[in-house]
Amino acid sequence: QGLARYILDHPHMVRGKRVLDFASGSGLVGIAAVMAGAREVTAADIDPWAETAIRLNAKANGVFLEFTGADLIGQDIDADIVLAGDVFYDRAFADALVPWLTRLTAEGILVLVGDPGRSYLPREQLEFCTAYQVPVTRALEDSEIKTTTVWRFGSIS
Repeated sequence: QGLARYILDHPHMVRGKRVLDFASGSGLVGIAAVMAGAREVTAADIDPWAETAIRLNAKANGVFLEFTGADLIGQDIDADIVLAGDVFYDRAFADALVPWLTRLTAEGILVLVGDPGRSYLPREQLEFCTAYQVPVTRALEDSEIKTTTVWRFGSIS
C-alpha cells in the first residue's frame, strides 16, 4: 500500500515510462502506476492465483496491465522502473533478489522498494524516500497499523 501511495503522490516517477510491478500480488502497485500515467505496466508474479486477482482488480479500477507469470529473477527486463512491494520477507528470496536488483540498477533501471519492516531488507543498499502509516489486517500482522517505508534501491554514495 505504501509503494502504491508513493507512486500516486509522485506520478512523475512513472509517467510515460515502462513499469514492471514485480511480485505484484493483487496488482495494487501496478494499478497505481497506470493511474499515475505510466506508458506501459507489466505485473509479474509466479503465484498461480495472482493473474486472476490482478485482472479482476484492474477491471474494477478501469485500467489495463500486462501480466507475466514468468520467474524474472536474474533475467533481463524491458522496463524503465521496477516497483517491488514487500519482497524481502524470506532470506533465500532476498539473497536471489539483491544481485538481480543490483544489476538492474547498474543498467540504469530505477528500482523502488516498499517494505513494512521485513527482516531481510538490505538496508545498506537502500536510500530512504518516505514512510507511510498503513492499515493492515491484525490477523496477518502484529498490529492494526504498520509503518511502510519506500526506498530507492542502489548503492549509497
